Amino acid sequence: MPRTVQIRDIDDDVYDALARRAAELGLSVPEMLRKETERLAARPTVDEWIERTRRRPGARTKRDTLEALDELRGAWPS
Repeated sequence: MPRTVQIRDIDDDVYDALARRAAELGLSVPEMLRKETERLAARPTVDEWIERTRRRPGARTKRDTLEALDELRGAWPS
């Protein structure tokens, strides 16, 4: 069931900036804020993101990495 959220005491400058952005998108301020809240709610928290992206052990060794870097850099100048 949809819920209503009311935000009070928004500075005039902030509201004016939101109104400009909404107009650029061809939306009303409430429509733009609804889309932004949906986008915000879909984003993972920092802790969720860290957990999902935690490095997993790979098959490459430190030596493999150094050799690849040496290959990319080319021969040392004489």
